[in-house]
Amino acid sequence: MKMMFASRCQQGMRDENQDRTGAELDDQKACFLVCDGVAGLPGGDMAAQLVRDTLLTQLQHHDTFTPESTRAAIEHCQQVLIEAQGNNPNFSRMSTTLAALFIDREKQLAWWAHAGDSRVYHFRHGVLNQVTRDHSLAQQLREAGYENTGINSNLLYNALGVEPARPATFSEVITLADGDAFLVCSDGFWLNLTTHEMELALRMVNACEEWLTLMEQAVNRSVKSDNLSALAVWIGEPQEATLLYSQADAARFLPSRY
Repeated sequence: MKMMFASRCQQGMRDENQDRTGAELDDQKACFLVCDGVAGLPGGDMAAQLVRDTLLTQLQHHDTFTPESTRAAIEHCQQVLIEAQGNNPNFSRMSTTLAALFIDREKQLAWWAHAGDSRVYHFRHGVLNQVTRDHSLAQQLREAGYENTGINSNLLYNALGVEPARPATFSEVITLADGDAFLVCSDGFWLNLTTHEMELALRMVNACEEWLTLMEQAVNRSVKSDNLSALAVWIGEPQEATLLYSQADAARFLPSRY
């Protein structure tokens, strides 16, 4: 199964970069992840690094690769983070979001997990198919019908390392199709792009790297107040499964960020 990916991790206007990206792939499996240290608490960058490294190590050393084994790996990350909190009083509340895409290359299956407001997007035939649901107060209010509440979108009710501890949310397992595309990203990335812009960018490129670059350019024309990180993943040939590039697409997408 042909698979390509590209990644970005920018500091933005923050004093430090608390985002971490990671990828682990071989002939049988693949994982792509983003961790975003929770702002306002000391040690967010350490939490993101610890979870990223722990999860990738777990995947390297496990013979099985199933939704159950990846769930156990994330639970192990949670435990390792809690132990690290207890070992250093200065970082007793350090925590991080997580968004992770898992792909079984042999069985051509995919599933994903997240905690917090880092997201996984799935596009099929160039159109948004599914996106994770943020573990945030802003998301809960939107779903309750409240818009423009002024609530800080960073108010999370779940992330790895927070108390009380909650499990990460897992998707259903899907069968991959030629032309599937995924975007795994932190809130600093998706807050500056609409899903429509993501779709349009996908229709205008011929390679995974070009898709991420085009989205990155659109984000860079915005106010980059946060760290922004993303991994783009292509299965097969997404550009052959989307609509052909059109001048109308270009006219709608490009001027919107100038």
